[in-house]
Amino acid sequence: MVSWQEFADEAPTVAGVFLRRHAATGRLCLLATLRSDGYPRISPIEPGIFEGHLVLVGMPNTTKFADLARNPRFNLHTATVDTQVSDGDAKLWGLARNLPDTGLHARFAEDLYAESGLDLRGQVFDPFFVADLTGASSIEIDEGGLVITIWRPGRGERTVRKS
Repeated sequence: MVSWQEFADEAPTVAGVFLRRHAATGRLCLLATLRSDGYPRISPIEPGIFEGHLVLVGMPNTTKFADLARNPRFNLHTATVDTQVSDGDAKLWGLARNLPDTGLHARFAEDLYAESGLDLRGQVFDPFFVADLTGASSIEIDEGGLVITIWRPGRGERTVRKS
């Protein structure tokens, strides 16, 4: 499995589209998880990138985090507001892993406070999910055609063009 930094190094196109859309929506993405009955759940989330990790944190004790604790598989989709997808779109999938590193949590809380004013300093993050990525894709519009970029760990990016 691959951390955010390893993914960004191997898949600069997909990572770039993800970062562009992530920033354009104020970090809003849609997280797909699996409910206890096996059906999919879609939830809003504001993931962050911190110290080489894609961090999936949010309000504690939510059903999406209960889903990830039970079954770590997820799909993360950049929020799309344009039906023409003129600014691109990205999807990442993988496994969520609880990273119980209290030093990292403290640095994350300090960074979050400096960036947004949200003060979670001194609070316990349990769980503190980070993404281990197993695949990703993006789409962009180029000269009237659709450019699909697909990434798999260790294989780099592959591009498919459709007109």
